[in-house]
Order: sequence, then C-alpha cells, then structure tokens
Amino acid sequence: MEQTRAELERRSPFVPPHRVLEDLTGIRGVHVREPGEQASDLAVAAARKAMAEAGAGTADVDLLLFASCCQDLIEPATAHIVAAKLGLGCPAFDVKNACNSVLNALEVAGAFIECGRYRTVLIACGETPTMATRWHLPDEDTFIRALPGYTLSDAGAALLLTAGPAGENDPGLITTVFGAHSAAWNACTVESGGSLHYRPVDDEPTYVRLNGDFLRDTVLDLAPMALEHARSELESVRRSAFIAFHQISRRHYDEMCDGLDLPADRCLPAVVDHGNTASASLPLQLVRAREADRVEPGDQVALIGMASGFSAGLALIRL
Repeated sequence: MEQTRAELERRSPFVPPHRVLEDLTGIRGVHVREPGEQASDLAVAAARKAMAEAGAGTADVDLLLFASCCQDLIEPATAHIVAAKLGLGCPAFDVKNACNSVLNALEVAGAFIECGRYRTVLIACGETPTMATRWHLPDEDTFIRALPGYTLSDAGAALLLTAGPAGENDPGLITTVFGAHSAAWNACTVESGGSLHYRPVDDEPTYVRLNGDFLRDTVLDLAPMALEHARSELESVRRSAFIAFHQISRRHYDEMCDGLDLPADRCLPAVVDHGNTASASLPLQLVRAREADRVEPGDQVALIGMASGFSAGLALIRL
C-alpha cells in the first residue's frame, strides 16, 4: 500500500498512521493504470490475450459484451470503443451491474449461445476504479467513509465463450443463479455521472464511499439471503475443484469462507496482493489458479459474485 500512502501524503491534510491501511484491509498492494490508459484499453489488452490463447480471430466473434463497473464515456457504450480498437464488426453492448458485471455477462452470453442466437461471445472487462479513490482527506471520519477506495485496483479481464458439445463432462457453463436485495442499494456508492449528480459542484459525489458497515450490514448478511434459493448449487460449489469469489479485503475473504462454509484449500486470497479489482476479480482468480496448476481441463470451477446494489450470484463452469 506504499503507493496509496504516498498519494495521501502528497495530497491530503489527514494521513492515517503508517501501515494502518494494510492493518485494516490485509492488502499489501494495488495496481494503478498507466497515465492516459482507459478502461477500454485494459479490456482490449485482456481480450487480445484471450483470443490469441483460443486461436480465435476477429471474424470468429459474433458478439462483444463489455462488462465492467467502469466505462470510458457515458455515451456511447464502452463496448463499441473496445470493438473498434479490436477491429470487430459484430454487435456490441455493455453489461453493467457493479462488481457482478462479468458474472452477469457470463449468464447473458450463456443464454445467447444456448438459444442459438450467437455462437461465440467475447466478454471484455476494463476496470479503472482507482479514479474513485479520495486522495484529499480533511479528517479521520472522511477517511473511514472513503476507506474502500484505498483497496481498489485497476485491471483488465476477458472470457471467450463458444458453442460446443453439451455432454455431462464437456467444458462449458453448467448453471447460473442470481439474487438481489435492492433495498440496500445505498450501502456503497459512487454518485457522480448520473442524473443524481450529473455535474457535481464539489468532489464528494465522485468518490467511492461506504455508507455504514458494508461488510457487516450488507455483504455477510445479504449474500446468504440473496443466495437462499441456491442451496443445492452451494453444495456443488463446495465440491468444486476451485472456488473464486469476489473479495473486498482479507477480513472479508476469511469471513466469506466461514460464512458460506467454503473449503479454504480450494480458494485463493488474491485480494492480498492484487487488491479489489471489482468485476475483474473472478477472472483474475481463475488465471492465478491456472498459473499455480490448481486447476486443469475437466475440473468444475465455481464463481461467486457479490456487488453493490445489493446483488449476489454464482456460476458453475467446467474447464
């Protein structure tokens, strides 16, 4: 967290004690985009890697979904900017649901492929949430409200889904389940850019802010509630070779393992070294698991998402 602390020391009248960010969050470091690098650039870089690994060219992609909390512009959809940079001529649109954006895009892509509408769908994600970090802190109370911003990391991710055999042991999307408790939408917000604060007169609406204890009052209480109707799928999750779930902090990681009774030896606390990468967090964990030889073709993998709003969901896939 040295870069984060250095920014606070440079810009802010209030600076928390040394190492307090790491002590509070368990996060050792975060990633920040290069100057001038956009959400679409991060998505394009990841998409190119995914397409190259799959041996797919631009003509093979039938639909592009840009799935992210972040965006280049309010209009047009960032999907079109990504498509233009990749040289794609297929339909493109955004899927946006805070940190569940990629997981929801997976559900959308699976439905399109299953019904025969498209054969190959590219999901591209570009997250630049460090833009919502509050660097000017007048006092400690403001620091506590703005704390989530210091855990955020910029990242790109991509998934390529294509139609194939649908046998019991064939690779593909097995199932998805989603739930929501939308009355909790105000628990964690970035208010600017929409009709509520389209042109804010001060900086306050431009920062990610915690309205209450998001971890205690929302995530740990509402995630099981939102997934109540998915009890049978949760049993399948626990039997999976690897389980990825959205991670806010190290404390959140540990308490989610306990709260959902997840086997810790099949999870990965990626948040410690990479921070909260928003909707890129699930693909990031899959990449890290594959690099560590913790998963192989034929394995069942579980993805669990949680997002401001509040929504929760899970997907089971076979590699």
